[in-house]
Formats: sequence, C-alpha cells, structure tokens
Amino acid sequence: MPHRRTPSPLATAEMLAVGAELLVGETRDTNSGDIAHELTALGVEVARMAQLPDDLDVVTTAVRDALARADLIITSGGLGPTPDDLTRESIAAALGEEPVVDPELEAWLRDLWARRGLPFSNVNLKQAWLIPSASAMANPNGTAPGWWVETGDKVVVALPGPPRELRPMWRDHVLPRLQAHGLGLDRAVTTLHLTGIGESMVVDVIGSDLLQAENPRMATYARPDFVDLRVSAVGDGASTAEELVAAAVASLSPRIDPYVFGRDDDDWPIALGARLAVRTLAVAEAGTAGYLGLLLGTGSFLVHAEQRPGAVDAVALAREVRAHAGADVGLAAVAAEVGDDMRVEIGLAIGDETEVASRTAFRGGDTGRRRAANLAATELWRRLSA
Repeated sequence: MPHRRTPSPLATAEMLAVGAELLVGETRDTNSGDIAHELTALGVEVARMAQLPDDLDVVTTAVRDALARADLIITSGGLGPTPDDLTRESIAAALGEEPVVDPELEAWLRDLWARRGLPFSNVNLKQAWLIPSASAMANPNGTAPGWWVETGDKVVVALPGPPRELRPMWRDHVLPRLQAHGLGLDRAVTTLHLTGIGESMVVDVIGSDLLQAENPRMATYARPDFVDLRVSAVGDGASTAEELVAAAVASLSPRIDPYVFGRDDDDWPIALGARLAVRTLAVAEAGTAGYLGLLLGTGSFLVHAEQRPGAVDAVALAREVRAHAGADVGLAAVAAEVGDDMRVEIGLAIGDETEVASRTAFRGGDTGRRRAANLAATELWRRLSA
C-alpha cells in the first residue's frame, strides 16, 4: 500500500487584501486583522499583510512572491463577476494554470438567479471558474464561491471581500480544513501592560540586547495611555514555547514588575480589583471630563463616581467622596491645563491615611484629560501594591 505523505504544518502566512476601494480609503480592511488574530492564536506567524489594487500584474506578482516566502496565503476580495475582479486570474497566473467554468458551480449560479427571478448574464460565469489545483468553497451569503488551492506544501485560500460573506466561509470551511491539514508550530505569546513608564524607558530598563533576541522575541508597543511588552517564543525541542515565555517573563520581573499592572486581557478594573480585594472604592474627578469613572466603571468594587466643577483640593475631595459613599477607599483626580500639558493632583484616602501626588500628563485637551485619569488609576494601583 503506498505511503501517504503527511503535509507539513502551515507555520507562516501572508494576507493579501485586493480592491482599489481599500487604497483610496472608501473601505477599511478589517478582514486581515481579524484573521491574523486567529491565526496567531493557532501558532501561525503572520509575516505580512498587504493591500493591493485591482491590477492583474500587481496581484499576480504578490501571490507569486508570497508563495516563495510563506506556507499559507489568504486573499480577500476580487472574487466578483466584473472585469476588475481579478483575484482568480491572478492566482491562476501565479501557478501557471488555466481557469475553466466548473459545471456544478455554473448550475448553482444559474439556479440562484432563477430563484430570484432574474435573467442570468454570462458575465457571472467567471464566478464559476476553477483551476486544476483549486476546489470551491460554498458561499451561502453571496454569489462568489471561495477557492481552496493546494500547490505542493503550500495552501492558497481566496475569500470574498464583504465580511458578511468572508467570516462564515472562514469559520465553516477554511478553519476546519486548515486544522485538518496541520496548522502552526508550538508558539506561545503573552502581553504585559506597563504603566508609569514610556516606551523609550522600557528599552533602557530591559536592555536592547533582549529586545533584539530571536527566541524568545520581545517587542514594545506604545498604546494611547500605557506601553505593551509582547513576549513570544517558538518551541525549540528542548523547551516548549510556554516554558520559554515563562522563563523570559521571570527573568524580566525584577526590572519591570514595578510597572506591570496587567497581562493579556487584563484592564484597569481587573488590575485594581485584584489589589482592592474586598474593599470598595469611590472616585471623584474635576477637569478630567469623567474619564476616571469611565476607566474604572466596569469594576464591581466601584460604588460611586462623580464629577465636580472647578478647582478643588484633591485630598479633601478624596476624603469627602469616601465618606459620602461609605467606601473603604477614596480617589480624587483634579486636573487643569498648564501650558501645553495637563497637570493632575491625585488624592487618596485609605483608612485613616491620606496621600497626594502631583503628576503631569503630556498633551492638553481631551488627550491630556484621558491621560490624567490613567495617571490617577496608576497612583492608586501603586499605593495598593505597596
């Protein structure tokens, strides 16, 4: 009995979004980001994402180049019936194959038009095309079947552009086939959320040598109000990816623990809830446009939040709001623009103790108000940690 070769796992992927509407800003490509997020969780490294015009030569070259680099190529868009829908032609040209009308797909299309009481135009026949290496994927939400193409150890997936068509096809057809084929390597990733430190300072604290290492790999991302440190690894035979990530985070802990308020899906309500334990919190703010209440609002520990007009004493306000709400902890943020920045006085009332801290949120206006609220949350988190 002949031996059936097991396909190699699809370890790397590239995403190609096709359509002139993407390049002129009429439509945003949300498909690539959503799929990349899922592939990453499954251990596939998404190495590139590109947006391409409706140009046969450009898309053909992009598919051919992607096949030379990656195991899995996923296209979205360009599967319609009009002359500028060129994804099928591009994949066929990249593989040196000729598309022909598939009788079953043609019958399905003609029946679809007949059930709608519409005349069938031969322009639509290109949606019934297949190449020898492709099989069709049903599209119950539109008229453009997808393509599943296998060429050697590589897979090309062509999906329609509209999300209402793409997402069910991805979920019901593509993901099961990818998983059956063999998907990803042993990969692991965790993201640490850092507050009270800028991105450049993170580099100084960690050291550029660690940020340039290949496995585990570390990278920083500046978010609007904090910094993310992403630690990822690929299993190397001696250690699993999870073990490599855990060891890397442990080695970083002495340097970054004072700044890490959360990890992965943690947010401020989760971080502060862990620190507060069974204690309750009341907050009051002035000059921050209610951002502090919004930042903490999903926490079950928050029993009261209010805004005050004008300048007030932060410590007195923290005491007052705690007493008014009968909370265990009172937090107040009083912000005002100073020059181009926002100055925030932060008052804390915990038991019989009160504290005040003065911080500067860089930038004024709405950005400064939001950052001032984040600084108040940071100050409370630090105090509770201590």
